[in-house]
Amino acid sequence: MSKVVVLLSGGLDSTTVLAIAKSQGLECYALSFDYGQKQRSELKAAKTIATEFDVVEHRIMRVYLDDIGGSALTDPNLQVPKFDQSNKIPVTYVPARNTIFLSFALAWAEVLGAQSIFIGVNALDYSGYPDCRAEYIKAYETMANLATKRSVEGDKFQIHTPLINLSKAQIIQRGLALGVDYSATTTCYQANDKGEACGECDACVLRRKGFIQANVNDPTRYQ
Repeated sequence: MSKVVVLLSGGLDSTTVLAIAKSQGLECYALSFDYGQKQRSELKAAKTIATEFDVVEHRIMRVYLDDIGGSALTDPNLQVPKFDQSNKIPVTYVPARNTIFLSFALAWAEVLGAQSIFIGVNALDYSGYPDCRAEYIKAYETMANLATKRSVEGDKFQIHTPLINLSKAQIIQRGLALGVDYSATTTCYQANDKGEACGECDACVLRRKGFIQANVNDPTRYQ
């Protein structure tokens, strides 16, 4: 089996991506991050999900993005806003987060001998983050193949984004078909320690909309 690194936040999208990778018979190594996020329950969810999907190894790496701040997800002086339909990038954007996460995944993949990384970025039902776009992923993949020993020696890296052009409803339908239990996932930007969602942030509204449009029961536990 081919080894792959799967970025696993504990949320709906990353769990679906893990299910997709497993369904392809891949040897999955899950990577989560304790990056100083105020919402801690997603890490508990990630541990549960990694166990349920029987990954080869699950690592939680500490990255001190809270020392940088600049995001409502990491900075105690910034509040998570309610859902906003404007085209502005919201304050929940974490500066360079996917670039940092992919870099750790790339390093681990090179050590493992894995040539693929799976990430659950989405460019349809999302908050407009610049590091969730297809052109960003393509550019990062190009950089990865210039910057690593294995790729220079001929083993090229690939970054797989199976959700990039799917709506949230389509993502949910795909996951359910693969047996994903979405009640185990935590998506909310300010879920409490029990994993109960606020129901008002961007992540909650987009998730709820997805279940409605997919015409399936929403298993999310709300505060």
